[in-house]
Amino acid sequence: MAGLQQTNSEKILLSWVRQWTRNYPQVNVINFTSSWSDGLAFNALLHSHRPDLFDWNTVVSQQSSVQRLDHAFNIARQHLGIEKLLDPEDVATACPDKKSILMYVTSLFQVLPQQVTMEAIREVEMLPRHSKVTREEHIQVHHQHHFSQEVSCFTFLLPSCSSKVVASLTYPLSLML
Repeated sequence: MAGLQQTNSEKILLSWVRQWTRNYPQVNVINFTSSWSDGLAFNALLHSHRPDLFDWNTVVSQQSSVQRLDHAFNIARQHLGIEKLLDPEDVATACPDKKSILMYVTSLFQVLPQQVTMEAIREVEMLPRHSKVTREEHIQVHHQHHFSQEVSCFTFLLPSCSSKVVASLTYPLSLML
């Protein structure tokens, strides 16, 4: 069940990110690896919540991914109190570490508004799946249970932190499996 919880948490987190970055045409977050490597997703997420902190067009025009990542991490540290947990050089790769990205995005999720719409969750459900199946995904598929009950408040633990996060949502739990 822990693998199932992690998958559900990731879906909700990805839904939240996509919901808040959808108005940024340069950004298309579909995963917690390569979608973050150019630095635009972190900056768009911050800008969507706090547009007063920086000019989006200035960030887009910055030459390197490392500069954009450094900008986002510095803004988050100075204005949101999130420590610079990642090195821009480690993220500006073809496939940054998924757990590291999840940890940092979870930190943002904890301090920024957390509303997630049903539309955003359905959108994540429709994203294409990679043909390469991870061991966790393989185990998760074999241990899924189908529930049809409605939940009005889904409480879940994000895998990279020890704090409890509550998402106020009403939808069939089966959508998240």
